[in-house]
Amino acid sequence: MEFPFALVGDLFMQNLGLWWIILPATLIGIVVGILPGFGAQNTLMMLLPLTLSMDVTSALAFMIALYCATQLGGGVPAILFNMPGEGGAAATAIDGYPMTRKGKAQQALVLCFSSSVLAGLITTAVTIATLPLLAQLSYVIRSVEMIAFMVLGLTLIAAIASRDMLKGLIAGFMGLMIGSIGADPIFGTPRATFGFAQLYDGVPLIAALIGLFGISEALVMLEEDSVVHKKDQSTARRASWLDTFDGLRLTVKYWWQIVWTSLIGLIIGILPGAGATVAAFIAYHYSKLFSKTPDEYGKGHPCGVIAPESANNGVTSGTLVPVMALGIPGGATGAVMMIVLAYNGVIFGPRLFTDNPEIAYGVFVQMFVAYLLMLILIVPLARYMSRVVWIPTRFLVPLILSMIAVAAFSEREYIFDIGVALVFGVIGYIARKTNYEVTAMLIGVLMGPLFESYLLRSLRVGQGDPMILFSSPIGNVIWLMALASAVFPFIRARRKNGVLAQAAMAGNDD
Repeated sequence: MEFPFALVGDLFMQNLGLWWIILPATLIGIVVGILPGFGAQNTLMMLLPLTLSMDVTSALAFMIALYCATQLGGGVPAILFNMPGEGGAAATAIDGYPMTRKGKAQQALVLCFSSSVLAGLITTAVTIATLPLLAQLSYVIRSVEMIAFMVLGLTLIAAIASRDMLKGLIAGFMGLMIGSIGADPIFGTPRATFGFAQLYDGVPLIAALIGLFGISEALVMLEEDSVVHKKDQSTARRASWLDTFDGLRLTVKYWWQIVWTSLIGLIIGILPGAGATVAAFIAYHYSKLFSKTPDEYGKGHPCGVIAPESANNGVTSGTLVPVMALGIPGGATGAVMMIVLAYNGVIFGPRLFTDNPEIAYGVFVQMFVAYLLMLILIVPLARYMSRVVWIPTRFLVPLILSMIAVAAFSEREYIFDIGVALVFGVIGYIARKTNYEVTAMLIGVLMGPLFESYLLRSLRVGQGDPMILFSSPIGNVIWLMALASAVFPFIRARRKNGVLAQAAMAGNDD
């Protein structure tokens, strides 16, 4: 199939003319992304009557811009308050929040915004150029390959636990146990629900997420007067436009990091059920794995912000590939977009490329334009957003706890979920005080149910034979990647200890 250069060029110019729709949608999306628990899917569902009343091109431009901005905005509370509102932003908090504590919140936000936008531009351009080819990935990847992907994600527990293996693995195992709460996926038998009907669908992820990170961090904040370390407060208050340019300089310095981690997000975004959480954590892990300075991660390393944010926003174009090519929504956001398109008579699948190529390619051209306008609109805002951390914690903590209560309630509209968030907040606070890895626990909670679902599905296909898990060449490659991800950090740590021991012995001889 010949690439339609003329069509894509015309679509680009047409969508630039829709800036008056894209800019308001972008601002709404940023606000939605900053508020924990308010996802793009919830907002699009509330605005569904509005989008149905628009023509299809304007409706798509509005939904795409809002979706992309929401993915980008989720990193803001993660960086400023260690309070990610969705799973993908939890990986951003690992290094983003330490940068804030060092008085470098402005640089961290610039890194977040610029890497997110550039990743969105790169992956959208790649998607436009290879759309029919990428669509075939949805046919190739089955439950067997997804099992290997989930195991690859679970190996991150071992990687994050490398500082204290025992405590890290205990935290990860506890997360897996919490993730198993709910009805059994085969027989529907309740497990560890303690008689609460609200837990039959499993632990509410938003409540668990903001409890583990947001409430526990708010309790830690109360022990100090400011979010920023006292010795770094003068640095934070001296922040100027030069810090914005410093963040852009770091973005350019690590441009290759943005390219390959965004492509990880694109590929994982195409896979059904994986999503931004898996992409962000895998990108963070491999960024650390291939780094020459892995010990800097977790302490405020720029690449620790760039990698998850690039993958997180690389997912946006990936999730829409199966929607356009196969008519299979990868999530709730894609499902809402399908409703609007179907309302306007669009037929999904391979015929879309011949019957309505302006829709098939137009969605991704609109995404490209949205990211392009975002680059101009959002990056300058980093300077003003970063000043929020100057507010004393005695005023900041009540505001954060109020937002958390609203966010926990908004997902399912159960008062019960606020209590779940408080319970997880206490668990997270105790874990922080006893040096257990909260992030390892979160990985278990997020990926445990996905792993169980795909494992049972694969075993049913294989009639109970576990060797089916190793029956796919693609899956076997991913298994090897998972093995390397688990083993390589320990080999590198042993080598480092050996070098330090030799240096110590040489020093004693002298």
